[in-house]
Amino acid sequence: MSGFSSEWLDLREPADKAARAPALLAKLNEWGDDRALTILDLGAGNGSTYRSVKPVLPDANWVLADADLKLLLEAKARHSDVEMAEVDLAETPLPAVDAGLVTGSALFDLVSNEWLDRFCEALAGRRLPLYAALSYDGVMEWHPVHHLDVAMTIAFNRHQQTDKGFGPALGPLATEGLRKRLEAAGYHVEIAPSPWRLRDTALHLSLLEGIAIAVGETGQVPDHAIVDWLAFRKANAGEASIGHWDLLALPSA
Repeated sequence: MSGFSSEWLDLREPADKAARAPALLAKLNEWGDDRALTILDLGAGNGSTYRSVKPVLPDANWVLADADLKLLLEAKARHSDVEMAEVDLAETPLPAVDAGLVTGSALFDLVSNEWLDRFCEALAGRRLPLYAALSYDGVMEWHPVHHLDVAMTIAFNRHQQTDKGFGPALGPLATEGLRKRLEAAGYHVEIAPSPWRLRDTALHLSLLEGIAIAVGETGQVPDHAIVDWLAFRKANAGEASIGHWDLLALPSA
C-alpha cells in the first residue's frame, strides 16, 4: 500500500470530518447504539476515523489496522484506549480480528477489483457490517472555472486508477463496486455523497499541487498547460468541491 505522511493525514482530517455524510453516521449510531462492539478500522493511519466515529459509537472498542507501524504508534500515543494491528492489507484484506463492525476511510478507491473481490467475500463470509467513507468519485468542481478543468480532472482520474499498492486501483469506481458486491451478498447498502468543500486553505493548496504532479505523470496534459492551470488556481483559489461517497452496508437479517 502507498504510504501517507501523518502531516497529510492531519491536513485533510478537518475536511474529511466535515464531509462525512451525517445521515449515514446517524444510521450507524442507531444500529450500533445498544451493541457491545469492537470496530476494526482498515488503513487506520494515525486514527482519523476513530476520532470522527468515536462520538457516534462512544462505547465501542477499536482495533486500528495498518501496514505503517509509525502511524499506528502515533495513533496509540494520541489514544491510549485503541489496540493496534500491524498488517499488510494488500496481502490480508480482512484481518482475523474478532470485530462486529469494519470501517475504512479514503481506502477503497485505492484498491483493485481483485482485492475488492477477496475483501467482500471475507466480509460476507463473516456477515460483518461495513462503514466505508470518503471514497473519491471522480468529480472535481472549481470556481472560478478554467478551460483546462475538465482535461485535468480526466487525467487525474486516470492516475487514480494506477497501482496504489493493491493492483490497478478502482479510483472513482470504488463505491459502486462495493455496493454491487455487497448487495449481491445479501447486504442492505446505503450510499450518500460526502464532498470536500474547500476554500483557500492549506489543504486546498496541497491538493492543487498534488493534482498537478499526478496529471504530469500521466502525460495526458502538456507540462506548460499544467503550469498555467496551477498558476491560475493558486492565484484564484476560490472554492472547490471534490466529490466522495460514503457507504454503510448492513447484513440482512
